[in-house]
Amino acid sequence: MFISPAYAQVAGGGAEGGGVASFISLAPLFLVFVVFYFLMIRPQQRRMKALQESVAAVKKNDTVVTAGGIVGKVTRVEDAHVEVEIAPNTRVRVVKATLTEVVSPNAKPAND
Repeated sequence: MFISPAYAQVAGGGAEGGGVASFISLAPLFLVFVVFYFLMIRPQQRRMKALQESVAAVKKNDTVVTAGGIVGKVTRVEDAHVEVEIAPNTRVRVVKATLTEVVSPNAKPAND
């Protein structure tokens, strides 16, 4: 055979620095997780909480947008469903969980 076998060698240096070295090698991973939490996860949780509160407080004459992109005015509110008027005399029932935006009729418009 032309190639001789290779054998693993025991790492030198001992175990006195093993705890610190493993912590230093995990520190960047921990830092990335902390940055993701504060820049991505926490703001998303706040947005979802605000959306859930606005969907729970939806009332008649609010303008809503569904997940499918349908925009309409609420005509009736039930426990799990909302009746939305999308055109004159055209009403559809929508599940509350599919609402992505709720705008009150007395909301202040943006300065355009």
